[in-house]
Amino acid sequence: MDATSTASPWPKAIGIACALSLVVGLLLAAFAWPAARSAPADLPIAVAGPPAAVAEFSAQLNDRAPGVFAITEANDASVAEALVTDREVYGAFVLSPGSPPALLTASAASPVVAHLLTGVASGPAMSDVNDLVPFTADDPRGAGFAAAALPMVMGGLLIGVASSLALAGAARRMVAVLLGAALSGLVAGFVAQGWLGVLAGSYWINSAAIALTIGAIGITLVGLHSVLGHAGIALGAVTVFLIGNPLSGVAVAPEMLPGSWGTVGQFLPPGAGADLLRSVSFFDGMGSAQPTLVLAFWGLAGLLLILAGVLRGRRD
Repeated sequence: MDATSTASPWPKAIGIACALSLVVGLLLAAFAWPAARSAPADLPIAVAGPPAAVAEFSAQLNDRAPGVFAITEANDASVAEALVTDREVYGAFVLSPGSPPALLTASAASPVVAHLLTGVASGPAMSDVNDLVPFTADDPRGAGFAAAALPMVMGGLLIGVASSLALAGAARRMVAVLLGAALSGLVAGFVAQGWLGVLAGSYWINSAAIALTIGAIGITLVGLHSVLGHAGIALGAVTVFLIGNPLSGVAVAPEMLPGSWGTVGQFLPPGAGADLLRSVSFFDGMGSAQPTLVLAFWGLAGLLLILAGVLRGRRD
C-alpha cells in the first residue's frame, strides 16, 4: 500500500496546528491575565489607638493610597493583634501617644500584602514592624507554599479522570477517589511538611485539608463524567484548572485580582483549598469555615451528579 494513501489530509494537519495555537493563547491569557492586572484594592487592615489619632492616620493612608485599604478601627494593640491572627485583616498599624506608629503583619496570610504594608511603614516616622504569623524558616517567602497549590489541583484532576476512565461502577469510582485523596493527602503532607518544611501546625490536619481539596475535585470530575461523559471531564478540567487555578490568589491575595474575580476564585476548589491549608497550617484554623464549606459543597455536588448518572443509567 502506498504510504501516501494513509496520510492525513493537509487541512486536518493545519487545523490541528491552528486549534492548538489557540489553546496555547487561551492558557497564557488564563494564567497571565490575573497576574498582569493584579493591583491592591480594598485590602482589609486595622488602625489601633486613640480615636482622634486613628482618624488622622487613616485619612493620611487614604490620601497616600486611595482605594488601596479598607480600614477597620481598633481600640488598642491587643484588639489589632487579634484581628491579624484571626485573619480578619492583613495587618495593623498601632498608634501610641508619644511613640511612632508600629506595624503588625502576617506574612503567612499574604507575603505580597505584608511587603506592601512594610513599604508603607518604612518611613522615619515608623517604629517596629512585627510579623505575627510568618511562614516557616524553610520557606520564609512562602514560595514553596504557593507552589504546593498546583499539585493539589493536579492530584484531584488526575484521580478524578483516572477513576472515571479506568473503573466501571459508581461505587468503585467513589471509593477510588476517596481512598486516593486520603493517601495523596498523607503523602503530600509528608513531602510539604516533613521534607520541604513549607507547612507548620499539625501534620494530620494539614494532610486532611489537602485530602479534602483533592477529594472535592476528584468527586466533581467523576460526577461530571457520570452525567456528561468525556465532555464532563473537559468541563471539570476547564473549571478547576483553567479558571480556578489562576483565580485562586494563592501567590498574592484575592483582593488584588481584577474586579470581583478574587471573590469568585475563593468559591472554586483551588482557591478554597489553598485558603483552607493556609488557615489550618499557620492560623490555628482561623478563617477555615468558608473554604471548608466551599469544598464540601463541591464534593456534595459531585455525589449528586454521580447519583443522577446512576439513576439515568437504570432508566435506560
